[in-house]
Amino acid sequence: MNSFESRLTSLAPWFLALLRVVAALLFMSHGTMKLLGFPASDFQPPLFSLFGLAGILEIVGGLLLVLGLFTRPVAFILSGQMAVAYFMAHAGQSFFPLQNGGESAVLFCFFFLYLVFAGPGAAALDNVRNGGAIPAPQRTR
Repeated sequence: MNSFESRLTSLAPWFLALLRVVAALLFMSHGTMKLLGFPASDFQPPLFSLFGLAGILEIVGGLLLVLGLFTRPVAFILSGQMAVAYFMAHAGQSFFPLQNGGESAVLFCFFFLYLVFAGPGAAALDNVRNGGAIPAPQRTR
């Protein structure tokens, strides 16, 4: 492996962590919109409804993923949530996600499923909780 490839490989856990945090923040915004009205929206479901439960999962699950805490089980739950959301709200409108508005649900579903297998990457509390430290990027020549 050449030095460029080895450098990219050594940074992969950090970029996985960056992807995890950015995706989780975007995911959280769906919950804050539903439950807190931020960003502003006319859609504010009752807390004790299916959409209210979804908002709670989006906020709490998103926050846990930002922190990298309990990443694998949380990602598994959120992946399932997105699969259910897709089939309940989008799939009946059209077969194609681009036409039924479900592309973000599909993308979140499969990204969260990837996190179940890949783990949180670097800079995650899971790494500290499991007895390891947050790894520093490795230098290559």
